[in-house]
Amino acid sequence: MTADHYFSAEPTAPAHRGEIEFSVAGRDYRLATASGVFSGGRLDPGTAVLLKKGDLPTAATTGVFLDLGCGYGPIAAVLAEEAPQALVYAIDVNSRARELTVENAASLGLAERIRVSEPDAVPAGVTFDQIWSNPPTHVGKAELHAVLDRWLPRLAPDGVAWLVINRHLGGDSLHAWLVERDWLVERMASQKGYRVLRVTRKTD
Repeated sequence: MTADHYFSAEPTAPAHRGEIEFSVAGRDYRLATASGVFSGGRLDPGTAVLLKKGDLPTAATTGVFLDLGCGYGPIAAVLAEEAPQALVYAIDVNSRARELTVENAASLGLAERIRVSEPDAVPAGVTFDQIWSNPPTHVGKAELHAVLDRWLPRLAPDGVAWLVINRHLGGDSLHAWLVERDWLVERMASQKGYRVLRVTRKTD
């Protein structure tokens, strides 16, 4: 057994490498993965639902996006491919995940538009037009809330966040908590036990 988790900052287990293939919006992707990162053996079902049911950007979309908890980079890759005029920040506490995201961005020709960093390295003044996340539910409710409390306030005034949450891991309670925190939350889809939430600021 190992004490490593996908949210470990420095995984110590050997990095058994592999590749996964998936398709989103008519595009095919092949990304490098490894053990010690989130869902290293396949595209996570929640991520797949998010990318299928979320309102993906288009070629005309501009702005700055955030892939919160990027893992090996599937969400960041899709956002950068779909919106070639946008800049995508991909952040993760896991150093192995960040290294894989850098590698995958380069292999897809997206290195100039995907900025990979640890969370504390994101410049304080940056705000995000879109935040996309399959957030880390297994870290516990308190830590999950802390992560969202840190990053959702960095949405631009008219920005939107797309979140996917497993219903059995607190999807409905997270929806209620976000409403309590004065966010406007819409459940946009439910599929395979996952909730896709659209989060925006309330307007007066």
